[in-house]
Order: sequence, then C-alpha cells, then structure tokens
Amino acid sequence: MKLYYMPGACSLAPHIVANEAGLAFELVRVDGGTKKTEHDTDYLEVNPNGYVPTLLIDGDETLTEAQIVVQYLADQNPESALMPAVGDMARYRVQQWLAFVSSELHKSFSAFFKPETTDETKATTRNHLNKRLGFVNEKLAGKTYLMGDTFTAADAYLWTILGWVRFAEIDLAAFPNVQKYVAAVGARPAVQKSLDAEGLLQAA
Repeated sequence: MKLYYMPGACSLAPHIVANEAGLAFELVRVDGGTKKTEHDTDYLEVNPNGYVPTLLIDGDETLTEAQIVVQYLADQNPESALMPAVGDMARYRVQQWLAFVSSELHKSFSAFFKPETTDETKATTRNHLNKRLGFVNEKLAGKTYLMGDTFTAADAYLWTILGWVRFAEIDLAAFPNVQKYVAAVGARPAVQKSLDAEGLLQAA
C-alpha cells in the first residue's frame, strides 16, 4: 500500500491508524502547491481532486476521503480494535464520530486555510467550532478516548483535526477534557512515530 500525504494534513489520521494497526505501507509526500509527489510525479493522475489522503492498494485501486481510509486500514487488522466488528453497535458509534469529525469539524476548519475567507466568515466559523468543541468536551468527560478506554480510528481523525485549532485561534483552555484527550492521544507511540515520519515532532 501507498499512502499519499501532506505533513499535518488530514492524511495524518490514516497514517496514525496504519501505524496503530502495524501495517506495512509506503509514505509518499505530496506538495500542496505544485501537486507533485516527492518522486516528481503528477499527483493529479492519482487523485484528480488534488487533496490527500489517497491510499493506493494493490498497485491500481485507490481509496480517498479520510473517514473512509481510516476504516479500511483499521479493518486490515481486526485484532487492533481500531474499528469494532461489523454488526456491533460500537462500530456505528465509531462511524458516527467519524462522520461528526468530517462534517462538523474538518469541513469547518478548512475555512481557515483558504486565503479568500473573510474575517466575518472566520468569526462565524470560529463560533460554530467552539460550540462543537463544547459538545466534544462534554462527551469526553470521564473518558480517555471517544469510546472510553479503547483507542479507535475516530480518535486518530479527531486528534488530527484538533491539531488545527491554532490556525483558527481557538484556545483549548476552555475545554479541559479536550486538552487531556489531546495529551493522551499525542503520547501514544504510533502517534509519535507518525509525527516523526512527517517531520512534525518538533511542531507537536
């Protein structure tokens, strides 16, 4: 497998899941500006949309969208418990969190990476994010991870997106449970390994 990524982008989530699951894969860095890979190939030929992540499977099959890629990777090692078994209500709870992170957090944070976003839009979006972070903070009360004591693919995705709060100028001090969560996930060996591989260990 090949995982196409940009350092610190949402592709960090599947990177973490792949390491948590102990999978063998090749990392391929993509330049967000030129859309060229580190091997000087055209990334648009791999993913015409130009964004990451893209997972190349068996040489010709591609899978995109972070919330889907993390599920696929987790399922490659069921014993990792990164995704509960099919039919288990816990699996749908993890998928519910993945959908929430994708639609309510990831999409909203994207506004702060677009130069055309107005200050008014940023302020409105920041207000929305603070409300959603308040919800997450409440749900994390008394828990180490979203599902309790078990780390799942949803945690890899949420933790990755929470790393963007500084771009939105949001202070996590207002969300103590989220702060504890960020520290707990960040200390995991697979997370540290992923950050190191992307050259982000100092930044973290």
